[in-house]
This record gives sequence, structure tokens and C-alpha cells, in this order.
Amino acid sequence: MSAAPLHFVPAADFRSRARAALDDPKLRKSFRGAMDFLQAKRVVQFPDGAELEQMRDLGEAIRQHALANLPDLLVQLETNLSAAGVQVHWAADADQANAIILAIARQADARKVIKGKSMASEEIELNHFLEGHGVTCLESDMGEYIVQMAGEKPSHIVMPAIHKTKADIGALFEQNIPDTPYTEDVDSLIQTGRRALRQAFVDADIGLSGVNFAAADTGTLWLVENEGNGRLSTTVPDTHIAIMGMEKVVAKLEHIVPLASLLTRSATGQAITTYFNLISGPRRGDERDGPRAVHLVLLDNGRSQAYADEQLRSTLQCIRCGACMNHCPVYARVGGHAYGTTYPGPIGKIISPHLLGLAATADLATASSLCGACGEVCPVRIPIPQLLIRLRTEANRDPAQQVDNPLRGQGAQFSRADKLVWRFWSGAFARPNVYRLFRWAATRLRAFAPKQQLGWTAHRAPLKPAARSLADLLRERDQPE
Repeated sequence: MSAAPLHFVPAADFRSRARAALDDPKLRKSFRGAMDFLQAKRVVQFPDGAELEQMRDLGEAIRQHALANLPDLLVQLETNLSAAGVQVHWAADADQANAIILAIARQADARKVIKGKSMASEEIELNHFLEGHGVTCLESDMGEYIVQMAGEKPSHIVMPAIHKTKADIGALFEQNIPDTPYTEDVDSLIQTGRRALRQAFVDADIGLSGVNFAAADTGTLWLVENEGNGRLSTTVPDTHIAIMGMEKVVAKLEHIVPLASLLTRSATGQAITTYFNLISGPRRGDERDGPRAVHLVLLDNGRSQAYADEQLRSTLQCIRCGACMNHCPVYARVGGHAYGTTYPGPIGKIISPHLLGLAATADLATASSLCGACGEVCPVRIPIPQLLIRLRTEANRDPAQQVDNPLRGQGAQFSRADKLVWRFWSGAFARPNVYRLFRWAATRLRAFAPKQQLGWTAHRAPLKPAARSLADLLRERDQPE
């Protein structure tokens, strides 16, 4: 099975896709149920509020320490990995990363790649690129396998097929896997997928994976997973390629333990995942299994832009747990595909502008109620609401204005008319007489206001009418006893 991979749809079309998602009751019901389930599982894993806050403090400190020393830690990581026989490659952008991986594939005369979970490979559209050069990529993570079969992109960074029902998957398997009868039994579907994938691990020339964390002091790549596909992808084929965003490095192996605990409990409500894979090099001479060659591709792809700005640098603290998405009222209503980016939801809104530029992603920063739920649940305390406000500011900044670290696409939504309106607005609020005049005029021109709310607010469930009005309650309060 190898469905033709799709390009990411332009992020600039967010509004039209969001409207389509809001008009799909099946999608909205599916996401609402899934988000409620994940929120409840997370609560169970953090019964002690004080412990949770201490863990978040520790996670934030570890990530900030790593970012403060990022250049040195990356060099240290490369040195230790190279000493262990791992070949390290540096990629400035998606094109360079794809070219590096294609060169490795050609050197190995590879025609088949089996992939474990890797959002970084989704980010650079590796599947599409390799397919165009005669190399087949097959996703082995069950969720990724399903969306690849459907010719779609993941809609969640942890649960790629969260938008699919068991009926959808049953129909997909019946149509695409030979001799597979239709069923909605979840266990049967999982076993069908496992049987279809098992031989693919043996047939693959290259196994490709992501990296959750990398320890600079020991040169260790740490992979978190539940299905065993990551372990098979990184050990059965003769060549293993790992691709990692450069921000995933930490100073010490011991620093990963609390991060891993925060990751699994925040992402899927598990105390621990089924597999923790620690990779420290290719097969040694006296070992009977494992890859004969291991490569690590360190990916920048816009991360340096975020790193250069003191405030925006905190974006890179992310450990890809998806908790912000699970608690976001906007994501729960429109789903992941509406964003048109690799990383949807709140984290996608703050990282995508660095990967794709503000011109392509300016609408995403405004797709938020700024309720603050994302910041409250982030296990490493990324101040997502403040970063969204900052990105809105940069998108509306005058492109000609000189700033220390200009973002790619700065001023994408700049409008001189808007600037004049806001100048009038601030002037009116600064002068009481002008404000009173404006208020008097506004109350008499209310007929020109929109009759219906726009955006996701129009799709919220209306509040139930109160049994008694506020006026009734006030009269009861004022009545003498």
C-alpha cells in the first residue's frame, strides 16, 4: 500500500477550511468526544496539583537551560554521536534535509523506506519528495498508516487519525488491504494493520524515525512510542535515519526522565508509554541485530528565527505532547486539517510562522479566543497566549519599520486603513469628550452592526435561559424580610 502523498494545503486558506469544518456535524462531534476523553485522562494522571506545578517548573527549567546553551549542546551531541559511529548531518531547511536523505538512500541503493512516527519528516514533506525520486515510503505508526492510506495528512501531532471513525477505518482497510472483510471491531482492525505491516519491516532498505529527545552528554537518541513500530523501524533495516528538530537536544540524559513523564501523561494520559527506545549508535561488531549504519539529520527550517528572539525562543521549549490542542476550544471545533500546516492547534499557530513565514500563516495567530487554556496545560509552561499576541503584532507591523530580528513575512497583514482606525480609536479613548460623542453615535448606528456572529463563536452551544431574570433576582434581594 502506498497512497499518493498530498502536499500541505496553503495555510492562507484557513478561513474557508474552518467554515467547512464548522458545517460538518460529524467532524465536530468526533473531535468534541475525543478532546473530552483526552482531557479526562490527563486529569487522572495529575491528581496532585502541587506535584504537577513542580513538574512543570522542572520541565520549563530543563528546556530553558537547553535553549540557553543550544549551540554548545548541538556541537557536543554531534561529537559524542560521531564517536559512537553515528553520521550527523546539518540541514538548514526542508530542501536540504530532503536532499541529504535522498543521497543516503541512493548510497544504500534503497527503494523502500519504513517510517516510524516523525513529525519532522511531515514538516519537510519527505514522503512526497522521495516518492518523486523512486523511493517508496510506508508509514508504520498505525495512525499515520491510516491517514497515508486515505491520502490525507495527520490532524493531530500525537494521534494522526483522530478524525477517523472506526467505520471510516473499516472501509479503508476493506478497500486497500487484500482479503480484508469490513469490520468495525477495533481489535480486528488493529490486528489487520499489524499483519499488513509486519513483512514491510523485513523488506525495507531504510528505517526512518523521529527523535523525541537527544542527550548531549551521552550522545543518546530517545524515542517514545506505544506500538513497537518505532523499535522495528530502527533495528530491522540495515540503515536507520533519524530526523530531529535542532531544539530537541538537552544537556544530560537524566534531564529526559522528567520530560518523558510530562510528555506521556500530558499527551495520552498514560503514566508511561509501552516503549522507550534509547539509541546510541549502529550495530557493534559482536552484536547480532540492529542497523549497520545510523544517520541523524539535525533540522533548522526556521527554528533559528525563533531562537534569535528572546521572547519567541520559548516556542522551542515544546515537547510535542499535544495537550494545548486537546484543551483548545478552536481546535476542538475545526480539527487539525483546517490549519493546513504540519503542526495544528495552539502550538502550530506559534511555530508555523517560523517554518513557513508570516505571509502564509498570519490568519492562524488570530484563530484563538485567547482563553489561556493552552498556556495553563502546557507541561513546560510555554506562554502561548502572549506569543500569539506578539505574532499578531508582527503580522500587522509596518514592513518598513526597522526591528532587531525581523520575522519572515513581517507586516503580512499591515493595512494603512487599519492603522488610521486604531489611531482614531486610541485618540477617542484618550479624550473623554470625544469618547462620549463616539458612544452616542454608536448607539444610534447599531442597525449597521452584523446580525450574526462570525467565526467559531457562531457555533457555540447557546446558554440555557435562566429560570429567573436578573431583574427578578435584584427585586427579591431588595425586598424587606
